[in-house]
Amino acid sequence: MSMHVSGACSSVFGYRRVSTIRAVASEDFATVKTGEEKVKLGASDLKVTRVGIGAWSWGDNTYWNNFEWDDRKMKAAKFAFDTSIDNGITLFDTAEVYGSSFSLGAVNSETLLGRFIKERKEKYPEMEVAVATKFAALPWRLGRQSVLTALKDSLSRLGLSSVDLYQLHWPGVWGNEGYIDGLGDAVEQGLVKAVGVSNYSEKRLRDAYEKLKKRGVPLASNQVNYSLIYRAPEENGVKATCDELGITLIAYSPIAQGALTGKYTSENTLTGPRGRIYTPEFLRKLQPLLNRIKEIGEGYNKTHTQVVLNWLIAQEKVVPIPGAKNAEQAAEFAGALGWRLTDEQVNELRSLASEIKPVIGFPVEKL
Repeated sequence: MSMHVSGACSSVFGYRRVSTIRAVASEDFATVKTGEEKVKLGASDLKVTRVGIGAWSWGDNTYWNNFEWDDRKMKAAKFAFDTSIDNGITLFDTAEVYGSSFSLGAVNSETLLGRFIKERKEKYPEMEVAVATKFAALPWRLGRQSVLTALKDSLSRLGLSSVDLYQLHWPGVWGNEGYIDGLGDAVEQGLVKAVGVSNYSEKRLRDAYEKLKKRGVPLASNQVNYSLIYRAPEENGVKATCDELGITLIAYSPIAQGALTGKYTSENTLTGPRGRIYTPEFLRKLQPLLNRIKEIGEGYNKTHTQVVLNWLIAQEKVVPIPGAKNAEQAAEFAGALGWRLTDEQVNELRSLASEIKPVIGFPVEKL
């Protein structure tokens, strides 16, 4: 769900930077292959890599991709998938509402991910991949059966008989108890290995945890907006509750949709809807933090992106899922693994980031 360096970077510095990224990814691959970088999702039996890949942008022409989707972007997404697997990142997060089955030229993200998995498994039948997708709590969807029906539709698009993690994408205006029942039913019917929620507040998180606990089903995760410059989960009790209950926090927009990559400035701004969120004025105020991130990264031979992802990993029980639109981004994300910022650096970055007023998050967080 985020973006970074363009493969078309023509400067000498950019080229050398890409070469470094690939070398780092290669080194980290061996570490990930040993299983040392895999973590359990909550109290479930599901183990995933410490970094996953968000597929929000795959097939999308409403928020990402400059409002258009074509074969070139599809091939880039396929390279992102393959490069992620090659570098040991095997968790992919999608949703039934990512991409589109209706807009001209767009493709559903689940459909693309399923296609990529099928093509990869034809060459490597023993390939390991963990698929996470989500149920959209639309107002007309009522009761537990709506969850099962939507899940089976997702499985059809993915071309799978089950998924590893099924999540409620956001809390419903009503019918939430039925949705939680549906998650439990999905586990009992063997359609999923683990279940989670997304954009859930502390109270809703506790309610979902207790309701599933009565059925002997662990609530594995809560996927929320969380980054160095958007730390609402630390401030609203969600992170503390996850830690208390043993729930993994999956962090979406972990590089703030590109704002933390060091690519953008008040003169070189983000495009599309992101430009209205991360304004030139915001990027100007962000620059001192970006400068310090760069300095810290140079000490490890790491990029801005790798530093801020590592900052999240250092929070423990946090799995960031940056969005990869191409192979270069995917390889760079792998470079966030296999090393660790010091406690002093983690605290320093949080302190510097605290001086920046955060942008507005996804409104459903407060439902």
